[in-house]
Amino acid sequence: MRTCHSCGAELEDRMEVFRSGVCPKCGKDLRVCLNCVFYSPGAHWDCRENIPEAVRDKDRANFCDYFRFRQGGAAEPGPGRAKKENARDAFEQLFDRDG
Repeated sequence: MRTCHSCGAELEDRMEVFRSGVCPKCGKDLRVCLNCVFYSPGAHWDCRENIPEAVRDKDRANFCDYFRFRQGGAAEPGPGRAKKENARDAFEQLFDRDG
């Protein structure tokens, strides 16, 4: 099942996504890096494909020839996120004046 990166609305799998396509629920662009299977933060230009130039606005419609709509919802937070939250909690406890 495809979902909108912005609102999480479920979209039909067989629905073609053109540059002018928008989410029927929130009206945000659909042909965007954030909805692409090749979007990978941290990769070169945040894309696993060998794109010729960077796409600056990852949430705006573009003309990328490699675009393929990803299946499923947003990626689950990785272990780095939990580690960062634990570190933040420990830091805040250092300066907790109530405890």
